[in-house]
Amino acid sequence: MFNSIPPITRNIIIINIIVFVASYFLPQLDYFLSAYYPFSPNFKSWQIITHMFMHGNLVHILFNMLTLYSFGPILEYRLGDKKYLILYFLSGLGAFFLYNLWNLIEVQQLVSQLQSMNIDAKDFLNSLIENPNKTLIQNEEEQNLAGIYFGRMVGASGAIFGVIAAFATLYPDAKIGIMFIPVPMKVKYVVPILIVISIYLGVSGNGGGIAHLAHVGGALVGWILARIWKKHLYRFN
Repeated sequence: MFNSIPPITRNIIIINIIVFVASYFLPQLDYFLSAYYPFSPNFKSWQIITHMFMHGNLVHILFNMLTLYSFGPILEYRLGDKKYLILYFLSGLGAFFLYNLWNLIEVQQLVSQLQSMNIDAKDFLNSLIENPNKTLIQNEEEQNLAGIYFGRMVGASGAIFGVIAAFATLYPDAKIGIMFIPVPMKVKYVVPILIVISIYLGVSGNGGGIAHLAHVGGALVGWILARIWKKHLYRFN
C-alpha cells in the first residue's frame, strides 16, 4: 500500500518518520533542527526548512502524516511533482514567516510593557542566556518574552495546511469527514472554519502551545498558489 503513494508525498512521509525516530534517540536534534524566533540566539538559518520535519510527539506526527496521506496524493497527481513540491515547501515557509511576524509584534508590545515596569528586556534576555537554569522570570511579561525567544517551533502542519487549502481551492465541492461531525462536509466550508478558529486561537493567545498562526500562513500560501495555477493547470500539465 505504501508503494502506491506517489513519490513526493511518500518521500516526505518517510523523511518525517526518520527524523522523528532519530530525534527520539538523539534528543539534541531538537535544538538544532527545530525553529527558533529569528532574533533568538538559538536561531540557525537551516531551521527554516528543518523544523518542517520535526514533531513534538507521536500523536502530532501521526495526525500530520495521515492528513498528508489523505490530501497529498491527489494534489501531486493533479499539479505534478514540481508544483506540488513548491506548494509544500513554500507553504511551510509562509507558516514560519507569518508566525514569526506575529511574534515580532508581540515582542514589541512586551518590551514596551517591561519598560513601563522599569525592566530592561535586553538585560533580562542576556541573563537568561548566561543562566538558563536559574529562575529569573518574575512576571507574566517576562515569561511570554522568554517563551518567544527560547520556545521551539516544530512540525509539518503549516506545509500541510497549504496542501489542504490548495485542495479546497481546486476541489471545493469535495466532501470530507471531520472528527465528531457525523455528516461529511464540503471542503470549501471546512477550511475557512479551520482558518477562522486558527486566527482566533493564535491572536488570543489561547493556542495551548500550538502555532495556530503558522497554520494560517501555510493555508494562505497554498490558496494563493492554487489560485494562480488553477487558471493554467491544463495548459502546462
